[in-house]
Amino acid sequence: MRWSIRIARVAGIEVRLHLTFLLFLAWIGASYYHLGGPAVAWQGILFMLALFGCVLLHEFGHAFAALMFGIRTPDITLLPIGGVARLQRMPDQPWQELVVAVAGPLVNVVIAAVLIFLLGQQLSFEHLERLNVPGVALLAKLATVNIMLVLFNLIPAFPMDGGRVLRALLAMALPYSRATQIAATIGQGLAFVLGFVGLFTNPMLIFIAFFVFLGAQQEAAAAQIKDISRGLPVAEAMVTHLVPLPPHAVLDDAVEALLRTAQHEFPILDADGRVLGVLTRDDLIAALKRFGPHHPVTEVMRRDLPVVYSYAPFEEAFRRMQECGCPALPVVDGTGRFVGLITPENVGELMLVHALRPREARPPWRRAAPWPL
Repeated sequence: MRWSIRIARVAGIEVRLHLTFLLFLAWIGASYYHLGGPAVAWQGILFMLALFGCVLLHEFGHAFAALMFGIRTPDITLLPIGGVARLQRMPDQPWQELVVAVAGPLVNVVIAAVLIFLLGQQLSFEHLERLNVPGVALLAKLATVNIMLVLFNLIPAFPMDGGRVLRALLAMALPYSRATQIAATIGQGLAFVLGFVGLFTNPMLIFIAFFVFLGAQQEAAAAQIKDISRGLPVAEAMVTHLVPLPPHAVLDDAVEALLRTAQHEFPILDADGRVLGVLTRDDLIAALKRFGPHHPVTEVMRRDLPVVYSYAPFEEAFRRMQECGCPALPVVDGTGRFVGLITPENVGELMLVHALRPREARPPWRRAAPWPL
């Protein structure tokens, strides 16, 4: 995620901190300073750090549960609104998604139970009204907030865990896309209710409602892509009208190609039409600033991109693109010769057209002509 810095690496998972989180801590410190001076300000900052430590453990709960099903988590990012664990992919089975979704709130249940045990007393919800009051015991506030996190995350709306729990339960009886659509509709309905209530009570509810609405919309779109891509070959999704670059090309040649085409990714092919790498527009611009126009493209191209076959299922290729976070996937035929690219832009366009086009109107498999070098 942009504007984030790595602060740790635990069990192969990068822990990242969004820069806005630092601004949020500064705002918390200033607010508490206004209430009681420097000592109270440090207490407020300490409480927020402890709270986001619990949020981080919550996200690790999701990550370790996903790992049980062979799904890695490249990173976890802490934001002012919470944490985000970026899974390589969603679980294939509804019951697996249910386990992954519930794992996070269960971590907060355990934390709250341990804190209540340490306090040696039953927790009173009167702490909810005193969270911003200096002098209230840190552990008592932390236990109360963990219970609040459980209740909030179990709201049946995306992107909260409750939305995924609802989707998983519905998907046990309905198609995945239909289950997602129902869960997303419920989430968007709750977002409207929260927003309406926020107009008359707390403006923060309006922000939360907006966050919930967008999350539900994104989940519905992702499920639609997954549903449409099922049974679709890579050949129907790839871009075939491309300008490749030879191995002896320099950055100036790539700039010329960039200006006279609509391409953002340029395949580097050898004399036999095999892929050596891919040069992206961002890498081109960065290299141009650093090395100048006469630097060879082979020294700045991406060599680590996985290759997919044109006859492979597009669902598999799309999953690989998500897992590696690749800007493009080279497509080859049975002999290993380059025939096209899959990019996020053409995937979005394909999904839009494919959703509107009758199934019998799908185009036949397209064989690309040999690439001129």
